[in-house]
Amino acid sequence: MRILYGVQGTGNGHITRARAMAYEMHQLGIDVDFVFSGRTVEDYFDMAIFGHYQTFEGLSFVARNGELDLHATYKKARLGQFYRDVQRLDTRGYDLVMTDYEPIVAWAAKRQGVPCLGFGHQYAFTHDIPRYQKNRLAQWVMSNFAPVSSQLGAHWHHFGHPILPPLVSMPETQSTVSADHVLVYLPFENSEAVFEWLEAVPNYHFRVHCKDIDPGIYGNIEVFPFDRTTFQKNLSECQSVLCNAGFELNSEALQLGRRILTKPLKGQIEQHSNVMALSLLGLTSTCDALDEKVIANWLETREVAQIRYPNVAKAVVEWLVSGHDERLDDLCESLWSQVSSDQPIDFSYTKTSKVSDQQRIKPLRIRTKKSAAM
Repeated sequence: MRILYGVQGTGNGHITRARAMAYEMHQLGIDVDFVFSGRTVEDYFDMAIFGHYQTFEGLSFVARNGELDLHATYKKARLGQFYRDVQRLDTRGYDLVMTDYEPIVAWAAKRQGVPCLGFGHQYAFTHDIPRYQKNRLAQWVMSNFAPVSSQLGAHWHHFGHPILPPLVSMPETQSTVSADHVLVYLPFENSEAVFEWLEAVPNYHFRVHCKDIDPGIYGNIEVFPFDRTTFQKNLSECQSVLCNAGFELNSEALQLGRRILTKPLKGQIEQHSNVMALSLLGLTSTCDALDEKVIANWLETREVAQIRYPNVAKAVVEWLVSGHDERLDDLCESLWSQVSSDQPIDFSYTKTSKVSDQQRIKPLRIRTKKSAAM
């Protein structure tokens, strides 16, 4: 079987998911060609599992101080180059073309009349699930960014639709968890402001991954570069995780049973929608704005939640190789039946099931004075 697999390179969640899929594909001897876009070539790291992959500039967004900058995003986009790359990429001759929200593969397949499978979190939003509705332009962009002919979406709950559980890669070794250590991954925030907040919470040790401050120890803060091995080590050793509202890291933290505080990138519809779902399910603390009081209150009051997910990557790859012999509903039912949690949430799957008021638990939603007044 020969597969063309496009992966969005903005952020690391898509690549993390693709690593797990690549491993399972290699286990079954599948010939897969990977295409990445959304970041510069030198910003990719730990990519050996993908073999001789292709990279394109693609399309990405610009964030400043925790907010999506639409004007800068438009100015950065090289639409002429994007169009030429779409024309140049040949998606024909493959048994399967799939994309994890990567637009060049998606648009090339559409242009060439080749069926394309959308795989990943963004494709869960083709169903009636919690969704941020206030920005119509952002909704249109999300729906048309990487168009596909069919989709396999993933989310923290199926919400009564054929949606997969999160695809999570677990650390290879078990580590001793430090109750007073916090992993911080806020790539879209102002790092200097983040430092001021963390320094004002001296009873905790913060392990921060960022690229605009030199690695080293600064009081109660230790800075690390972007490196997957070190990141996974820190995630496995820290009891708490402070992050933006991306899908993959929150899924990994839930699988490990971590205390989580998540803040959406302002103006990014997917992250705002993720916060709605996390609040509905009561799985994490959320906030609209960060400061030292929000962080300290979260660390002192929030209980740890854990959800255990099955090997979704293995099941999906086997399902693809089988030629979809199993109905998608049956695949979803099988995977959700293997999900377990210490929270009172019903994950049992039927096509009409919903999260009822009785199944919801009241989330601890931390709000600042500024956000409460909005």
